Amino acid sequence: MSLSMQVPPRESMWSYDLGDGCPEVCGWGNNELQSYTNTQRNARVENGRLIIEAHQEEIDSSTFSSARLVSKGKGDWKYGRIEIKAMLPQGKGTWPAIWMLPTLDQAMKWPDDGEIDIMEHVGFNQGTVYGTVHTGAYNWMKGTQKIDSVKVGGVSDQFHIYTIEWNKKSIKWFIDYHLYHEVMNENKGKDAWPFDKPFHLILNIAVGGNWGGKYGVDDEIWPQRMEVEYVRVYQDTSP
Repeated sequence: MSLSMQVPPRESMWSYDLGDGCPEVCGWGNNELQSYTNTQRNARVENGRLIIEAHQEEIDSSTFSSARLVSKGKGDWKYGRIEIKAMLPQGKGTWPAIWMLPTLDQAMKWPDDGEIDIMEHVGFNQGTVYGTVHTGAYNWMKGTQKIDSVKVGGVSDQFHIYTIEWNKKSIKWFIDYHLYHEVMNENKGKDAWPFDKPFHLILNIAVGGNWGGKYGVDDEIWPQRMEVEYVRVYQDTSP
């Protein structure tokens, strides 16, 4: 199946996370500087492409605005091939991500319920793209997250294809169809592998934060955008 987008992003496919994460986890748990909106200033379609754009501006108690689109309840999948063609922002302080969280009937417990990061990029390390999973056993708080990276030329002026292939045995990461990372199911239970349930997609640009802002934020680069040519999801129907 393919998620098609119109102006503004189609409501039947995408919802928005809003605000700065307060009061539960201000700064979205990572000390980020942005507040998310659902306005076309921060999320819109131009020439058939989804634009997520971060601006330096006072909004609520934040100094940046951005957007975080989620497919929860509208696109939720257990296993499959998820493929996104995108061009990324650049500059110190940018932290774009294409990632997945579980779709649950109760409040999520992170990291125990799992997180799949299809693509992360931090502007202070331009051109290095990361793929990661977080679980109860493997997460950044313990420094045990399952992560790998690859250097890619032109991520901010060319489109590249970011892909995972996910089944009950493993998750594999590809850039432009080249495999660079794989995490295997070690059959050690949910603490190590909480990935046998539906997950949904999230597309966003964060600003600053524990990782994205590790070396500060450049005040001279804004606005910055992530352009998405397409999102394609091929459902795995095997048992």
